[in-house]
Amino acid sequence: MQKESFDIMLKPEILDTFLRLLDEARASGDREPTAMNLSTVDASGRVASRIVLLKGADERGFRFYTNYQSDKGNQLDAHPQVALCFHWKQLREGVQVRVEGAARKLQEEESDAYFASRPRGSQIGAWASLQSQTLPDRDTFEQRVARYEQQFEGREVSRPPHWGGFVVEPDTLEFWYGAEFRLHERVRWDRHGQTWTSRMLYP
Repeated sequence: MQKESFDIMLKPEILDTFLRLLDEARASGDREPTAMNLSTVDASGRVASRIVLLKGADERGFRFYTNYQSDKGNQLDAHPQVALCFHWKQLREGVQVRVEGAARKLQEEESDAYFASRPRGSQIGAWASLQSQTLPDRDTFEQRVARYEQQFEGREVSRPPHWGGFVVEPDTLEFWYGAEFRLHERVRWDRHGQTWTSRMLYP
């Protein structure tokens, strides 16, 4: 997969709307407002979905971090087109933000900086977990955790080479606002080259 090449800029109006909604979701008491569903496709066309945490949004797109050798990492290598969905049930009458686009690896320096900000236990876990591979028993995993705790004892934990970030560069984004009787309001943005256009959709 190609590393980041941020030629595409997210329209400020779209980014401002998203960040405002995210702030509202945080203030609403949502236990995990940055949770988003990430859908990927493998080389055979099989779709997989899981919840990951948003770790940043700016004019480049939406960032998250993972093990590059995990199922999702391998799927992103095979097929970088992805879909994200935020669902804030406690916000207004319910709000969704749907995003479609291509996932690109972040530069190593940015992944290094984020990894350094993580709790030490999470850093050790990134080394110890063979994410998505078969685990024979819990003791095996705990032994791996102990091994890396010993390896990094008394010093900083470096970022594993198989762990880092992605940014999803959107080409389609929809703001979905719930309403009574399912008379929802939907605003869809589409990118054409460097130009974004918006239109309303029937609920």
